[in-house]
Amino acid sequence: MGWVRRLPVTKEERFRPRLADIMLTIALSKGKMLDLTLDVFRRAGYALGNLSTESRRLVFPCPEIGMTFLIVRPTDVPTYVEYGAADVGIVGKDVLMEQDSDVYEPLDLGFGACRIAVAALNGLASRDRLSSKIRVATKYPKVTERYFNQRGMPVEIIKLYGSIELAPLVGLADRIVDLVETGNTLKAHDLVEVECIARSTARLVVNRASLKLKHAAITELITKLRAVSRTSIIQTGKSAPRKSSRGARRAVRRTRR
Repeated sequence: MGWVRRLPVTKEERFRPRLADIMLTIALSKGKMLDLTLDVFRRAGYALGNLSTESRRLVFPCPEIGMTFLIVRPTDVPTYVEYGAADVGIVGKDVLMEQDSDVYEPLDLGFGACRIAVAALNGLASRDRLSSKIRVATKYPKVTERYFNQRGMPVEIIKLYGSIELAPLVGLADRIVDLVETGNTLKAHDLVEVECIARSTARLVVNRASLKLKHAAITELITKLRAVSRTSIIQTGKSAPRKSSRGARRAVRRTRR
């Protein structure tokens, strides 16, 4: 067996970053937010190739822009990012509030605005049962429990995965906590909004390790998406909340040093 002579490695090749170090895996929320997300990426200058909301595919490699996109359920986006299956994700603030995932949240993208609200049947909104627990149906049990505990109100939470508006109509619950955009669905079921717990918009989240290992690529992405988001705010005349994770800002400063 003969020896294979290896060509000497040049200095440029030795210090050239590996493809895995610069390729970003991005988890996107399927559903209503996906179209808005893809529009933001395109306006930021990213060619998305055959990525489409009509496709049944879940993985879309885009090597020409150094990205691979994963299309997953919104509730799964923080998990993919937290455990490193994705470097970056885009998901609603409502999901982040419910899950308390260990991820950085450096950017509020401003689109997909809605609110987490408490609602009750029309005419019963001001009636609280102080002598017993209030039954609340929701798909946000953690957010709901925190809200009512802070108000000192005993609550029994009923976890539902859909058709939350039906619960008060059939006597399953006294209140519901659900995501509200226009309020038309509440009105259609004779429900009124009692209180707004929190407002939600699309957020960009980043894996802790990826922020350090792929700092240049992630910083470039954040910069481009932020510029597009600000342009949209100026054009619509709306101001999106500018809250971001203090931990994310500190981490970005540390990685720049």
